[in-house]
Amino acid sequence: MPDAAEPATKGGSTPSPHRLKRTDEIVDAIKRMIVEHGLAPGDRLPQEKDLMAQFSAGKGTVREALKSLEVQGLIRIRTGPGGGAFIARMSESRAMSLLSNFLFAKDLSIEHIYQMRKVLEPQVAVSAIGNIDEAGYQRLESIIAIYDHEPADAQERWDQRMAELDFHGVVAEYSDNPILAFTCRFLQRLLKELAICHDIYVQPEPVLRQSGIQHQREMIAAMKAGDAKRVDQILTHHMIEAEQHMLGLKARLEDRFLEDRGQRPSPARRRQAAE
Repeated sequence: MPDAAEPATKGGSTPSPHRLKRTDEIVDAIKRMIVEHGLAPGDRLPQEKDLMAQFSAGKGTVREALKSLEVQGLIRIRTGPGGGAFIARMSESRAMSLLSNFLFAKDLSIEHIYQMRKVLEPQVAVSAIGNIDEAGYQRLESIIAIYDHEPADAQERWDQRMAELDFHGVVAEYSDNPILAFTCRFLQRLLKELAICHDIYVQPEPVLRQSGIQHQREMIAAMKAGDAKRVDQILTHHMIEAEQHMLGLKARLEDRFLEDRGQRPSPARRRQAAE
């Protein structure tokens, strides 16, 4: 007799809760085939009829599996003469967009992002030591030049803050750990997209800008010297300081909102805004 929590199927058997749909099984099998055969972007998958025979599946099931792979960005389907399913090149931007969509309703906060940045940004900078050539260091200096002066208006202030994040994105490009590099750049992108950060980044904050430049130039010198310990120390301090400034600005903006509504900020909030 089937368990009451798991209704029996029409034939009387109890379905396995972990059993994949046939479509999902085919999706996983095609992914394994791509890896095992070393297929690269632009390579063609077997024709639809061959996939039907290989997996003993109907046309609709195979097409559903291919559509799932296309939605995931792993293949692209061309119609017409010479058409078929081809391995796609998954861009970093698309991968980040998919992750952003997943996190859209997760109520992300500055604290969430900096909890990871404080750990990962020092590691990605250390992993880039020895990989950055003179042209790479010139790129970093050219980015610093975007924000090494007082901004003329709110738009330039915003552009400067985006460039500050781009600085760390360039460092990540030279990491020998692709997962670490991708994660750091994704966190930088989240800061650009987070609604509260849009309000924070246009607020005047000359102290943070100047200390950030100092940290970045000290980091460059330590990277050129191959001093991994010093790079780690500089970036850790930089991330901690950046988080504190961001949270302080956030608290001030929220206080201003409360005051505009005639409400009094709490003592704890006033202390955070003053930090």
